[in-house]
Amino acid sequence: MVARMSQSKTIHVIGGGLAGSEAAWQIASSGVPVILHEMRPVRGTDAHQTDHLAELVCSNSFRSDEATTNAVGLIHREMRQMNSIIMSCADAHQVPAGGALAVDRDGFAQAVTQRIHEHPLITLSREEMTGLPPSDWDNVIIATGPLTSAPLAQAILEKTGEDALAFFDAIAPIVHRDSIDMDKAWFQSRYDKQGPGGTGADYINCPLDKDQYYAFIDALIKGDKTSFKEWEGTPYFDGCLPIEVMAERGPETLRHGPMKPMGLTNAHNPSVKAYAVVQLRQDNALGTLYNMVGFQTKLKYGAQQEIFRTIPGLEKAEFARLGGLHRNTYLNSPRVLDERLRLKAEPRLRFAGQITGCEGYVESAAVGLMAGRMAAAERLERNFTAPPVTTAMGALLNHITGGHLEVIDGGPRSFQPMNVNFGLFPPLTEPVRAEDGKRLKGPEKSVAKKKMMTSRAMRDHADWLANL
Repeated sequence: MVARMSQSKTIHVIGGGLAGSEAAWQIASSGVPVILHEMRPVRGTDAHQTDHLAELVCSNSFRSDEATTNAVGLIHREMRQMNSIIMSCADAHQVPAGGALAVDRDGFAQAVTQRIHEHPLITLSREEMTGLPPSDWDNVIIATGPLTSAPLAQAILEKTGEDALAFFDAIAPIVHRDSIDMDKAWFQSRYDKQGPGGTGADYINCPLDKDQYYAFIDALIKGDKTSFKEWEGTPYFDGCLPIEVMAERGPETLRHGPMKPMGLTNAHNPSVKAYAVVQLRQDNALGTLYNMVGFQTKLKYGAQQEIFRTIPGLEKAEFARLGGLHRNTYLNSPRVLDERLRLKAEPRLRFAGQITGCEGYVESAAVGLMAGRMAAAERLERNFTAPPVTTAMGALLNHITGGHLEVIDGGPRSFQPMNVNFGLFPPLTEPVRAEDGKRLKGPEKSVAKKKMMTSRAMRDHADWLANL
């Protein structure tokens, strides 16, 4: 056991989501005591249902786990190599999801909570922060996420001198497995792709013919929707658009998005190609709950049940949870944070997670991981060298701190929330060619380029860890 340090050396982490839990874990793993402050259940939120740490309020998917051609899978790999509690618990509670890493959301959150409770250097404090932390807290990480309590959010905004940027975030419904008609639906992963813990038949697929699809689109557009007048003018995050918003962009949008039929063959009628397909992904380890993939929505509850039960196979669907909508707030981080995620106006405050302008579960946890290591290094009076921008974690950090943005009038332009992706990575310095030296075109070139970028990232990340 690592010896406890004096109370004066304690670091405070505010927020017990994925970023805050990861930050606290990394700090404690460095030998520094930490107090993790979480307001639930003293004060609830519009999206959370339990008082568990790291509760997943939207999808149960951590997205692709493929590290050689996908930036998300690459950041999974880097986090695993850095003793990530989030990735460790996700791996221990994975459920079949094709090439993705999806988890039993309750088992995952319970595991994170238990490990945080059991760590000798972590103290969990259940309380709401109604303003900025006390002045004698000299090393603080704020990881309160998109659902930051109003008093704390206002205090942060006043300190930054900036206006808040915000967007809508949506939640997809969850269906009881035994209410799905498997005489119409079937199990299959797209292109029969196997992933961690999967078999290649990990999704339930519900087919729609052309008439059914267009009737569904029409119902989505006409359906009764939730309205938030006080949030008018708030944009949506493109990575989590409500399905009815996508439908309004054109009748074929969903068929080329979450309802695309490619790579799927109806087991009940192999000779007939579905015009569109609704996929459901296992949501818990028991396999009793399935979530509707890509079906984030702001439809009112009654409209959701009526419209979603027109989908073949879901006519008698029973919903464990219906979809919803909440506002997500983030900082203009490149302007108000320094390269170590500290608030320029008050450097004792460091930020992590979605509030910094990253999107996605693993991205939030990755920023929490880096913030935790930065805070611990500062407390131990050690230097912390940021991961190279050629790595997934380094590219994400560079995005948040504005390294990739054009500077105009003293600040970066067009800062928007972002998932990790290869567009954040520096370009390759060598040409993309086949193994025999021939030039590549089209999809082959794209795949080869991604493999070269991940190979470079893995090499640079290993060198960085060796010298850390």
